Amino acid sequence: MNEKMKIVVIGGSGLIGTKVVNNLRQRGYEVVAASPSTGINTITGEGLADALAGARVVVDVANAPIWEDKAVLEFFETSGRNLLAAEATAGVGHHVALSIVGVDGLPDSGYMRAKAAQEKLIVESRLPYSIVRATQFHEFAEAIVASLTVGEEVRVPDALIQPISAEEVAAKVASVAAGAPLNGIVNIGGPDFLTFADLARTVLAHRGTANTVVVDPRAGYFGTPVGERSLVTRDDGEIATKRLSDWLG
Repeated sequence: MNEKMKIVVIGGSGLIGTKVVNNLRQRGYEVVAASPSTGINTITGEGLADALAGARVVVDVANAPIWEDKAVLEFFETSGRNLLAAEATAGVGHHVALSIVGVDGLPDSGYMRAKAAQEKLIVESRLPYSIVRATQFHEFAEAIVASLTVGEEVRVPDALIQPISAEEVAAKVASVAAGAPLNGIVNIGGPDFLTFADLARTVLAHRGTANTVVVDPRAGYFGTPVGERSLVTRDDGEIATKRLSDWLG
């Protein structure tokens, strides 16, 4: 591909977006970091047409500002429709989106339902596309453990989790954006399949706190019941290299 090819990164100022932008610029591409803070808003449409003019690829790694069930669904559906319509008008040839491993298997989660709706819009748009599904980020490990903490106990579900570094997720998204459309989904996860109990103990040890970890069949993932392998890659998943323990260290 032409190294001067223009790529627009929606959510380009966020955790993943900044890393995707930097990765693609290092590869020699012309990259627009698009977000409301730069005057480009996929909800209102502000600045969208100008940003997409001449773009060959659009990467959508934007996240919803509010995670309440109705609000998050409205965000991803409105943003998705506006963005895909603007891409069709601009003649964009490749739409890349970041999603979540297991997104279609947790319908009780409002956030997962919203991401599944986003994926559905992409597939039905008939634009050439690639969807990268990633497992939970190392950067969210502390928040996950905090969400499971009740008093002095960390009450965890009896399930597996496969943390991955945001840097490796961004590198995968950038690599897919630089290639031909997959017209399908690729899954990527971290190198370790940890139980939630192992995750909690690793984070607590790093933090230097002595909370008791309790496996509780009633515990969920941010309030949503999960099966043993709901949040991990299957046999077709790509495996990253950086372990949570190394990242914390």
